[in-house]
Amino acid sequence: MADFLPAPPAPVVFITGGTSGIGRACALVFGRAGYRVALTGRDAARLAAAAAELAAAGIAHLSLQADVADAAQATQAVTDALAHFGRLDVLLNNAGISMRARFQDADVSVIERLMQTNFFGTVYTTKAALPALLASRGSIVGISSIAGYRGLPGRTGYSASKFALNGFLEALRTELVEQHVHVLTAAPGFTASNIRAVALAADGTPQGESPRDEAAMMTSEAVAEALLTAVRQRRRSLVLTGQGRLTVFLNKWLPGLTDRLVLNHFKKEG
Repeated sequence: MADFLPAPPAPVVFITGGTSGIGRACALVFGRAGYRVALTGRDAARLAAAAAELAAAGIAHLSLQADVADAAQATQAVTDALAHFGRLDVLLNNAGISMRARFQDADVSVIERLMQTNFFGTVYTTKAALPALLASRGSIVGISSIAGYRGLPGRTGYSASKFALNGFLEALRTELVEQHVHVLTAAPGFTASNIRAVALAADGTPQGESPRDEAAMMTSEAVAEALLTAVRQRRRSLVLTGQGRLTVFLNKWLPGLTDRLVLNHFKKEG
């Protein structure tokens, strides 16, 4: 009788900021595609709700309460996920916060908070996960933004954090080419989520409402599907929505015109 090899274990995706928006959608989309899911979040109630949704879908998962802006918490979350699942195949750095205030009005602490979560949160988590990803020849994904390609008014700290993220990922991709670890920089464009409602005001308090029509934007589920495809294809970059791609193109070739177009567009926020 022929010997049968055991089936390889299901791959594992680790998602930061997995309790809402793109992160939560990715947990479901990757889970339905056969991944086991580890997800982090700061809020215990929202983390429990996300875990319940994964359980209802029959997705093997591990929920970890952690703030990636804290190096120790970010590292411990990765350690716990590896202890539970034994491997890591995709790291999806999604946790992030935004702001909505002119630089001249904003407290510098607001920009520091954005850099700590959006940039250093990715650095801390990636550093902890890298040995496992080297072993699996896996994927590192950074959820950037159009604001990482084109500075946006009222979002100086957010743009700075995403430009830093893009540079970090590009350098890391180059370092890891010969070690066969895939690095994807993903810019979703305007996506329906709660990031604008909880964006920080000039004094660091949450805005509490979105200045945009969320229903008219690309859904988080559509972004998650595009991210899954990009990971499978091991793409270098992903820029979503026609508006996002046009903004990146115009900023590269007609930067002066883009200054005026972007300013006029964001003036509509009031």
